[in-house]
Amino acid sequence: MLMPRLIHKLTLLFLSLSLTTATITQQFKEAPQFYNSPDCHSIDQDGRDSDSESDGDKTIFCSGHAVHVAMTLDTAYIRGSMAAILSVLQHTSCPQNIAFHFVASASANTSLLRATISSSFPYLNFRVYTFDDSSVSRLISTSIRSALDCPLNYARSYLANIIPLCVRRVVYLDSDLVLVDDIAKLAATPLGEQSVLAAPEYCNANFTSYFTPTFWSNPSLSLTFADRKPCYFNTGVMVIDLDRWREGDYTTKIEEWMELQKRIRIYELGSLPPFMLVFAGDIVPVDHRWNQHGLGGDNFKGLCRDLHPGPASLLHWSGKGKPWARLDANRPCPLDALWAPYDLLQTPFALDC
Repeated sequence: MLMPRLIHKLTLLFLSLSLTTATITQQFKEAPQFYNSPDCHSIDQDGRDSDSESDGDKTIFCSGHAVHVAMTLDTAYIRGSMAAILSVLQHTSCPQNIAFHFVASASANTSLLRATISSSFPYLNFRVYTFDDSSVSRLISTSIRSALDCPLNYARSYLANIIPLCVRRVVYLDSDLVLVDDIAKLAATPLGEQSVLAAPEYCNANFTSYFTPTFWSNPSLSLTFADRKPCYFNTGVMVIDLDRWREGDYTTKIEEWMELQKRIRIYELGSLPPFMLVFAGDIVPVDHRWNQHGLGGDNFKGLCRDLHPGPASLLHWSGKGKPWARLDANRPCPLDALWAPYDLLQTPFALDC
């Protein structure tokens, strides 16, 4: 009787896949449930802090005791997002105190994205917000990589407008990374009296290469950095004080540089240079262990990236090569094996007979 049962399960699987072909064609396994350690702050199941007043805005999505994580969400990178979520939950001491704030394009099927997350993480505290692509599309200039021109790449510049005002601090994460340490440590990064954001800095990188000769030859532009010591930083991992961002209206400042870029080409990459124009030299540096980036370096002709020297708390496959694509193509880089344990993809062969 084994064969009829197998045929029946395969039929159900193919029907399921055909129904989702136009949207999310991948099926994901359910992740295990994770629980707080005894010393975690208690947030009641109804979402209110146990020691707070019982007014309606004291949910976990506004709680100052929660770790707020912001990520973008789309069908192209959903597999990476699932792995990133699992890694955050698996390595934190207080997984039930994590609040995820997902930002999706207004043109996306948010209901399907929400259902996909819920099916794999039934107990996850999360909300999905829509990002109006038109608000930024008019400002985007073509870059050296077409993938960087996607409007959703710019959503990180609008988090303060998208996420509820009650959220005062957020950790922004890209979808092509995994954590191997407690995100609460990163979220607790001191921002001092005035700083708006914190991120690992890389002062050995050639900062001038991120802007065109037109920019550097124009004193009114290059003097932007006159009173700063700017360093490259990767915007895929940031701790952001949303209150200070809103107070300083930094979204408008980023948009002003994007508007100038439309008239005078001052950089070649996508959403990174405007961030650096506004913040480089004025951020709180974070230990490099929190962004071991560049692991997505292409493995063309066997070229693969190595880890940077020192410990690692976060592994980031920034660059063209994504670990799931290389694994599927049977051309993985050695470090892709560190991402694979967090992959929740359900393969057609994982049948319980």
